[in-house]
Amino acid sequence: MRAVCQRNERCLFFAFEESPQQLIRNMRSVGIDLAPYVDKGLLVIHSSRPTLNGLEMHLVTIHKMIKVYKPQAVIIDPISNLITTGQIGEVRSMLTRLIDFLKVNGITALFTALTVLWGNHLELTEEGVSSLVDTWITLRDMEGVGERNRGLSILKSGGWPIQTRSASLSLPIRALSCWRCTLVRMGSSPVQPG
Repeated sequence: MRAVCQRNERCLFFAFEESPQQLIRNMRSVGIDLAPYVDKGLLVIHSSRPTLNGLEMHLVTIHKMIKVYKPQAVIIDPISNLITTGQIGEVRSMLTRLIDFLKVNGITALFTALTVLWGNHLELTEEGVSSLVDTWITLRDMEGVGERNRGLSILKSGGWPIQTRSASLSLPIRALSCWRCTLVRMGSSPVQPG
């Protein structure tokens, strides 16, 4: 969303978990300040609990806001929360219509979704919309031999050759801390909390 706003394009963010203030605060904590884009009108954050309305009302709200705001990009975070408002088939139908609406209007979309790992099988979201999107990327924890790594996989991307291996992903976190644990700063030795 920051890249869209930096190009002076409009971005519409539908948040189903966080309030606009929480989202701005959380992004600022990792070095991304969204407030200037909100102040300039380049970023609009619409927050709503999935259970506040039915699927159709969410779809109507999204359509209305897109028609009024005319964004170049739309973010919905996360689509997996919509499962609490309807049956899987209803959610799939709603998302199919939304994706079609966005594609017809030339709007770039980014949807996040929570995934579930069952044994060694990764269950792509219950919404089953992977066949409708152009690119599908997963980020997941991979545990083994006493170590946890993050893996980034591109499951599909139209017109691009796909590697079959996962790439390790390193997130640049300045410091990690928790109660009664060791603090580790990137590029330094562990420090015991005082």
